[in-house]
Amino acid sequence: MAPNHFSNFEGTYKDLRPPAAIIAGCSVFGALVLSFLLIMQHLQSYNNPAEQKWIVAVISMVPIYATESIISLWNPRLSLACDILRNCYEAFALYSFGRYLIACLGGEGKVVELLEDEYAEHLSKSLSDGLNENHDMDDRSFCNFFWHPGKLGKDLLTIERFGLVQYMILKTVCALLAFILELFGVYGDGEFKWYYGYPYIAVVMNFSQMWALYCLVQFYNVTHERLQPIQPLAKFISFKAIVFATWWQGVGIAVLCAFGVLPNEGKFQTGLQDFLICIEMAVAAVAHVFVFSAKPYRFLPSAAYGKVRKETKEGALEIDDENRQKAALLKETSTRVESPRTSVTESVQDIVVEGGQRVVKDVVLAINQAIGPVEKGVTRIQQTFHHRTVVSSDDEEKESDIQVERDVT
Repeated sequence: MAPNHFSNFEGTYKDLRPPAAIIAGCSVFGALVLSFLLIMQHLQSYNNPAEQKWIVAVISMVPIYATESIISLWNPRLSLACDILRNCYEAFALYSFGRYLIACLGGEGKVVELLEDEYAEHLSKSLSDGLNENHDMDDRSFCNFFWHPGKLGKDLLTIERFGLVQYMILKTVCALLAFILELFGVYGDGEFKWYYGYPYIAVVMNFSQMWALYCLVQFYNVTHERLQPIQPLAKFISFKAIVFATWWQGVGIAVLCAFGVLPNEGKFQTGLQDFLICIEMAVAAVAHVFVFSAKPYRFLPSAAYGKVRKETKEGALEIDDENRQKAALLKETSTRVESPRTSVTESVQDIVVEGGQRVVKDVVLAINQAIGPVEKGVTRIQQTFHHRTVVSSDDEEKESDIQVERDVT
């Protein structure tokens, strides 16, 4: 009976493999086209490298997963090597997504300030409730990571980074260990037997992945209000769906094969896993087009892409240069762009001082910094702004008279 069952399975597998490969190949082709077009759009609109470099790394999961899966489906002998490469990039993608969230918050320095503000808020509330002096140490305890992560302050960022890095290290080490065990014939991919290495590696990787994802969830719970401009929930769900679908799907197929629900044959397990990943990557590519769109990073002065506010100031200057009074005209134009679904809020100032000399700086630029390189030897500048015009994207104009005097040495 067993030989007949095995022969029937072999015949069914050979019959299903060609159409499955064709369907998977079409899905992979669509996923590659959509992903590469999206990556090219980000590179063409590469106006915020701090965020977009991590977005490109996350988007690259789809073409990498799809390519390795279709290669493994066509040639099952390469399935282990493709699985190892896929696992290694998955660890890097998880780290990239964490770094993307930090970049959207303004970098690690801004994140530390945000977390410390959250901690100060919790501490002031606790003191107002009349708790004891040792409550500060209690708030910083590791147990609050599970129940009240906002009370950890900047320590939450340390735990989040450790959670991501440990997954990167363990994922890479376990992938290399699986390759070595396979060379000695004791890996047993998909076999839950004590003398194989697969079940032990699966347990370690399950714990490591769950911990890394839990750290991301806790970090998101504390910072989600500040991340609202980038619509973080959709990005979080789309990313976690890929990670969970690939790993737990493989474990689930192995369990079903071990209990006899599915044929307990190695190439069937890997073939089914690769086929499903190819289909899922096509769906993920479509989701990425909307979730990680490059449109918010195109700085177009249109309401469709963001709110643009332009402010112009004009004024007369009197420059005291070597005991001589010189009249000059100052014109300052500030443009502010707020782009939706990103953390971009850019401000640029154009300052023109007599003769058309121009200095362009960020919003923190001071008047004396602009005039210094233009007029050396300036000892005093008296500024009187007589006219101010504000133009915003909703075509509103406001005028006001401002009197400002300032001494610059």
